[in-house]
Amino acid sequence: MSLAGLAPRRIVQLCALLSMSVLFLVQLAGALLPNAALLAVGTAGGLALDTYLRYKQPGLVSVLAKVRFDITVRQLLRDSLVLLGLLRLDEVGTGTQAVLTLLLLGVYLLHFACQAAAVLVRRSRSLPIVTRNIDASALRLTQAPPRILSRRPGHRLLAYSAPATAGLVLSALSGRALWAAVGIGVSLALMAGGVVFLATWLLPKKRAARAQEVTNWLDKWLAAYQPNVAMYFSGGASSAYQANMWLSTLSQLDRPLIVLRERFMVQKIDATDVPVICFPRVSTLFSLESSTLRMMLHPANSGKTSQVLRIPTIKHAFINHGESDKLSSCNPYAKAYDEVWVAGPAARDRYALADVGVEDKDVVEVGRPQLAPIRPYTGPPTGPFTTVLYAPTWEGWDGNPGNTSVVLAGESIVRELLADDSVRLLYKPHPMTGSVDPRAGAADERIKAMIREANTRRTGERPGAEAAAELARRTAELDELTSSSFRKSADEMERMLLQGAPDGSREAAIREATAAWERAYWASFPEWEHQIVTGPRPAIFACFNVADLLISDVSSVISDWLSSEKPYAVANTSGLSEREFRSTFPTVGAAAVLSEDAHELPAVLHSVRVPAEDVHAQDRAALKERLLGPSDPPSMVRFADAVRALSTKADERRERMAARTDDGGARPQGDPELVDEPAESDSAAPDQGDAEDAVNA
Repeated sequence: MSLAGLAPRRIVQLCALLSMSVLFLVQLAGALLPNAALLAVGTAGGLALDTYLRYKQPGLVSVLAKVRFDITVRQLLRDSLVLLGLLRLDEVGTGTQAVLTLLLLGVYLLHFACQAAAVLVRRSRSLPIVTRNIDASALRLTQAPPRILSRRPGHRLLAYSAPATAGLVLSALSGRALWAAVGIGVSLALMAGGVVFLATWLLPKKRAARAQEVTNWLDKWLAAYQPNVAMYFSGGASSAYQANMWLSTLSQLDRPLIVLRERFMVQKIDATDVPVICFPRVSTLFSLESSTLRMMLHPANSGKTSQVLRIPTIKHAFINHGESDKLSSCNPYAKAYDEVWVAGPAARDRYALADVGVEDKDVVEVGRPQLAPIRPYTGPPTGPFTTVLYAPTWEGWDGNPGNTSVVLAGESIVRELLADDSVRLLYKPHPMTGSVDPRAGAADERIKAMIREANTRRTGERPGAEAAAELARRTAELDELTSSSFRKSADEMERMLLQGAPDGSREAAIREATAAWERAYWASFPEWEHQIVTGPRPAIFACFNVADLLISDVSSVISDWLSSEKPYAVANTSGLSEREFRSTFPTVGAAAVLSEDAHELPAVLHSVRVPAEDVHAQDRAALKERLLGPSDPPSMVRFADAVRALSTKADERRERMAARTDDGGARPQGDPELVDEPAESDSAAPDQGDAEDAVNA
């Protein structure tokens, strides 16, 4: 393959490897000839290249480490060649060189000692649980040692051995052993200082609580907080949105708790005041059995879900992370829970038709509390432009062409919309578009290019500089509230220390800041300009609130949109006839159906602007109730009632077991055969629900 066929990153890496080889050869030539200038050039160049790779090409550094040519080997080879050069140049006596060699070996021995101390420190600072929004200062939490000492051995060796290498090179050039002695002495001092400094974290004053102390503290905290309901979540790094969509609902419940299983997930959870506890190991998780916790909410399934289901004192409800007509919304795993909570009657019927073992008596309709921010329909567009939100889902894992409209119909839809001078288009593709099918990614890029080109043909007044300044101010304000800022050296324990008990006002402040940001965002663009929305802000609900029409695919986005009762259209790329399409997917029942060429769009836009021509208005109201349940009582009220009802069942079960114990029976405990898994994993078991669509939220 020619260089022209390689990605730029690969070309850079190949050039770096070639340069490294050349520099080592130059250094070897300088040592063997011998030639002090060549030796100096090869050594200095190699040191500079390794420094560049360490900071700019970490991927290549990892590859070299896998083939056992890591920084330790490279630096040792580099220093050995310089020593060989000194011997060949006869500038330094044999005895002196022996001393220098021993001193240099001392540098490397101290490097390994420092690494051993770093491992001990990291282990001592890894607690059996991780907390957030909880005052855990009683566990003797302290700041982490500098990264270069505790977690970056390659950087440490490169930086701390540089004086020794420089001194050896200067001795080769000048013929004076003093430079080598001074350089190696400085490196010895740095390495020894690092070992001693790291060791202070192993002293009682800085050493964190031991495992049993942590367990005792946790029991006391649970007894004091008395949690009633928890959200349980386990998954990979990209799945955190499944839990985050329920944070606003969870925070309105009585004494809520978030239970996680992966350490990295603690920082993936969005800003919230709800206490968070991560239990990496099953043995610690069973501390919840003796707590006041009565029920758990599960927004997703994972391989570790079965572990918490074995705690007999807790009731479990599956709440999913998005509903649609797709089969993934009816996974047989749901029958493992005590109850399955759904939005409305449509999901209840879906489980009955799927016949996956979920009994009707265990299905509870609670609505969708997260939809409260979506504003209801207030009539047709009043300004000169009709705002259309095109929010297609992604291609999915199964290769079904009907999953997303982007490939077969996306460009036709956008072309029709851009042809209408009275339309402002908001294009918000799913973040995973193109991750499975390259055709979807290519179509997505073509659509974006079409929109950008269309914007160049439009002119009009633009907001002034003050609008951009206001958006920047609001963005900084929101970022400060929603993000956590830590030192680069901060580790898990230090973050626990910094993320102690909140004052309880953060969530309200975030809501206000988010609303202010959204107003500033839309005000910063002219009303005639099309927008491509690809980041987390504005969220999908914010786009709902400014749009007059939604165009999407069969997904949970449609169900959420229906809460507004605004007009919507669904692209049919399934290969089914319109009649079959509507009967197969109930969420399409109140929609205008678009074919792959989207020729129906002009009529759809007309019905949006002239409500008298909107033949689906009554159907939307009926479908909304079928999908999301009644508006009265509000969804949050129904959700809270369901929490209380299931909690009562948990209390009744505990009372029955207590009565049996009083009668002399044995009280069942958690599964004694359940053992800890050896390590955490970023992967999760195949999940149910509309993961592909809920990302948009």
